[in-house]
Amino acid sequence: MSRAARLAVAGVCAALAGLFVAMIVGGAATPRIIPGLPDEGTLTRWALPISKLAMDVAGVVTVGLLLLATALLPSDKGLLGKPALAYTRAAAWTGLAWAVAAASTLVFSLSETLGTPVAEVIGGNELASYASQASQGIALTLVVLFGAAIALFARGAITAGASAGLLVLALATLMPPALTGHSSSAPNHGLATTSVALHLLVLSLWVGGLLLLVVHALRGGPRLDVAAARFSRMALWCFAGVGLSGVFSAISRLTSVQELFTSSYGLIIVAKVVAFAVLGVIGWWHRERTLPEVSAGKPGAFTRLAGVEGLIMLLTVGLAVALSRTAPPPLDQPVDRAYELLGYLVPPPVSLANLATLWWFDLFFAVIAVLLAGLYAAGVVRLRRRGDHWPVGRTVSWGFGVLVLVLLTQSGIARYAPVLFSVHMAEHMVLSMIVPIFLVLGAPVTLALRALRPAARRGDRGPREWLTVILHSRVMKVVSHPAVATAIFITSTYALYFTPLFAGAMEEHLGHIAMTLHFLLSGSLFFWVIVGIDPAPVKLPYVGRLLLLFVTMPFHAFFGIALMSMSTVIASEWYDQLGRTWGASSLSDQSTGGGIAWAFGEIPTLIVIIALAFQWYRDEDRRTKRADRRADAKAAKEGGSGDAELDAYNAYLAKLDRGGK
Repeated sequence: MSRAARLAVAGVCAALAGLFVAMIVGGAATPRIIPGLPDEGTLTRWALPISKLAMDVAGVVTVGLLLLATALLPSDKGLLGKPALAYTRAAAWTGLAWAVAAASTLVFSLSETLGTPVAEVIGGNELASYASQASQGIALTLVVLFGAAIALFARGAITAGASAGLLVLALATLMPPALTGHSSSAPNHGLATTSVALHLLVLSLWVGGLLLLVVHALRGGPRLDVAAARFSRMALWCFAGVGLSGVFSAISRLTSVQELFTSSYGLIIVAKVVAFAVLGVIGWWHRERTLPEVSAGKPGAFTRLAGVEGLIMLLTVGLAVALSRTAPPPLDQPVDRAYELLGYLVPPPVSLANLATLWWFDLFFAVIAVLLAGLYAAGVVRLRRRGDHWPVGRTVSWGFGVLVLVLLTQSGIARYAPVLFSVHMAEHMVLSMIVPIFLVLGAPVTLALRALRPAARRGDRGPREWLTVILHSRVMKVVSHPAVATAIFITSTYALYFTPLFAGAMEEHLGHIAMTLHFLLSGSLFFWVIVGIDPAPVKLPYVGRLLLLFVTMPFHAFFGIALMSMSTVIASEWYDQLGRTWGASSLSDQSTGGGIAWAFGEIPTLIVIIALAFQWYRDEDRRTKRADRRADAKAAKEGGSGDAELDAYNAYLAKLDRGGK
């Protein structure tokens, strides 16, 4: 048996050991069985967590294979090298195993839900209904389908772009099962859902990347020094992300620190924290000691230490599966439908004071804001340290846009937006027509292209090269075309509010995140076409930009008028369940929201006209100076002054002078 195979067996044993011990400690292995009530049996009780563990491990390994092939190993002008191709082919098999494990988990989950032995479930007709109607069944069905898709397409992937697409699909496939577990039923389900999603993403990249890097080292794979250095930089971010998301995940389920030591759920969290701390120490040792040895051609030290790290990571995965099988401590929460839907009680009557003081923490957009501000600041600092100039106005514009984004998603506006349609509409208008203008004027793509260093190896793809590939991709050319960007900006608003999409987005936290992100991204795409400083596939003349702006804005006015004239409430089921007892009726509040949409278009129009006027003036000034320099150069070459009228007048004077003599 090869060293890689022995490591794989040891990893499976570590994951199973973590699962079994945590299930015994947490009580999931020996639940209280009440006579007369349905019981799924011992087989389902143990086979279900083992199937989940197999599904999670297969998913993590698939992510690791695709990460190693896409980002850690060098590519050659977008084509995968021979080792990367081998790892992509291996991802096809692990993707298939992922789908099979998900199908097994689907069957055993139904057995547990019905309290029926698995033999009776397989022979019944309930499986199809569970897979297509229950939230957990739908989530597992998606994993089966996406895993099969990865298995199918990974066999034909030969470019870094194709493997990157499969990596994104693999990361998305991790999400559905976890988001239908304890996170969806937690009181603060918004914080719980976001923290679980973030935890899964960074943990799968961290664990999968390390495991496959160890396999690559044991196989004697080429360019281990490059892959290890790249993984080390990524692992630092993953370590921070795992710690941050783990803290907020615990906060969303525990009410006190004492519950960490007095509940089975808390004890498993403590075990994960200990493993996390050990992994942090090992990661520091990697950066300080083993990476220099790998660069010096001594991979042995890396494989020994990384092998131990990988075993601890798989043990942590087993603990995570057991944690999902352990019920959190009961919470003393009010029996209130609005509290179940929102994660908090309906706030008091809206006022400027309440909007300014009743803040509501949204982890997803807090992370987005920190990344936007931090990465932009890092780019500016790098340029200035290099001695390059970056306009202060662009930095101020970007900072203002991020600040407004924080106010919209974290302040009392975020707390009142799900309760009052008028506040939601104000948030929508600012997110789609104010924040994007200032972000676009910050020229983030230009800053990134100037601040990011080219890949060290010619033909390879680093962050700068990936950004360039995305900008020149066919998808970007189509999406950023003025007609397409305008159509998305206009039609998506009508499609959202005049179809059941809005009600569905309000009822699910992930739907609300998707809706908010769409406002921000569609607005950024449209205003990139209008006032964008960054390079774009299609650049309109300034007159065309003004015409496009004046043609587009009336559609928002028409949308507002349509809302004001409606006699029915949009998403009435959502607002009725909240039971708001103060303020105007839902229909009257909806009419107020329509008025906000109708009147709001003048503000972004004025800002854009001012920005276009400055851009137009500066562009004409640059053109004039460029033409003058060309004329001067041509005149210097021909012996003239560069001014045709002045040269003709001088020639006339010279002719008169010759005639007089």
